[in-house]
Amino acid sequence: MRRSLGVKKFFKKDIIEAGCDEAGRGCLAGPVYAAAVILPKTFYHPLLNDSKQLTEEERYKLRPIIQRKAIAWAVAMVDHEEIDRINILKASFKAMHLAVDQLSTRPELLLIDGNRFTPYFGIAHHCVVEGDAIFASIAAASVLAKTYRDDHMIGLHESFPHYGWNENKGYATPFHREQIKANGLSPYHRKTFGICNEMGELQPEASGA
Repeated sequence: MRRSLGVKKFFKKDIIEAGCDEAGRGCLAGPVYAAAVILPKTFYHPLLNDSKQLTEEERYKLRPIIQRKAIAWAVAMVDHEEIDRINILKASFKAMHLAVDQLSTRPELLLIDGNRFTPYFGIAHHCVVEGDAIFASIAAASVLAKTYRDDHMIGLHESFPHYGWNENKGYATPFHREQIKANGLSPYHRKTFGICNEMGELQPEASGA
């Protein structure tokens, strides 16, 4: 596993920057989450890196540290139904906008993980490919988005345990795909995505319902 490469503390020293990242873009079920984080320019933690390069234990260890040390942070989501209506790319950008809306401190620049973004009115942005492994604020946003989305999917797992969302978090693992074939779609599946689109409207009962 790649360890921290020494993420940069900031893009520009003299302005307020918010790192933005999403989690769950490629899933077959559940919402997409996004986070926006403004860190002090001096913030450092040796574990901080792209959340995908961290263990689950490391992500949950970092989350309260980020929340405690951040100047401001926020998490937002766009649900599976809206993802199906507007497409996942637009939904990801909307979730980032919603997170920025909630920040208690207004940033002067948004650092966006990826190569595209829908501009947020009145705030400049800078897109950074693999930015969650380059800038601390984006890495912090990736940790918050990932852990809050994981918590959400674990909660949904209690009603629909056969899909294994407590383990796969809605991603298209072989097990998840096989369970969709065996059980049909839940109310939380994205009906425009891959195998879900092929399965149509068949939906199982929630556990215990």
